[in-house]
Amino acid sequence: MTDTKNHSGGPTGSPKDRVFQPTSFSELAEAVELAFDYRGDVTVALKSGESLSGYLFNRQVSGPGSYIELFPSDSSQARQIRYDQIVTIAFTGEDTATGKSWENWIAKKDSERRAETARVAADAKARGIM
Repeated sequence: MTDTKNHSGGPTGSPKDRVFQPTSFSELAEAVELAFDYRGDVTVALKSGESLSGYLFNRQVSGPGSYIELFPSDSSQARQIRYDQIVTIAFTGEDTATGKSWENWIAKKDSERRAETARVAADAKARGIM
């Protein structure tokens, strides 16, 4: 697949600022999957010359009938776009989950639990229970 930025997505692995110009159905399907997993807006350029920016929230891969569904940034109406109309997919919006890994969440929750345990123990000690 042609990636016009030719980089790996930076230190966080985010595809932010990458532009994909698929040359086959399988490359397009791969780019759509990346866009579907992306938590930011994408810009889809169409063969008609139209360009849509928004959040890709659904996709259906079924051969010639494959399509994506996008909530455009400038409209409240979802748009359905057939795969065969897509020229490029650009990752233009900020990925809202960048740097928010599961491991970071677990570490934060563990730290909160330890702090709560220490608070309860200090309270119990102050009351003469411990």
